[in-house]
Amino acid sequence: MCAAILSLEAITLGLTAPVLITIADVPTRTALGIGLGLMLACLLLAGMLRGEWAYWLGWAIQLVAIGLGFVVPIMFALGVVFATLWGTAYFLGLKIERERAAATAGGPEDVTAG
Repeated sequence: MCAAILSLEAITLGLTAPVLITIADVPTRTALGIGLGLMLACLLLAGMLRGEWAYWLGWAIQLVAIGLGFVVPIMFALGVVFATLWGTAYFLGLKIERERAAATAGGPEDVTAG
């Protein structure tokens, strides 16, 4: 689920480049570097979510997305939405892993029944 969130967030962050250029008067080169750089970071990170370090980088991307709100105010709201989705996916994934580990350690009984 975290990879899906990052993939969707990549689209949003990539689209911040034209907004940075037109609304915030950020130089084109800088805006493209920020928007496309964050987009690429999200897409690359979505494929590297095997280690715990990648999830910490995902949290960092969420903070950067919220921080873009200082330049483009709507990014405060969008950043919080994506950070909430990221947090939900992250903590739900941890819960599923714990339950799966408990089911494996407990024996062959079905966990979905209870």
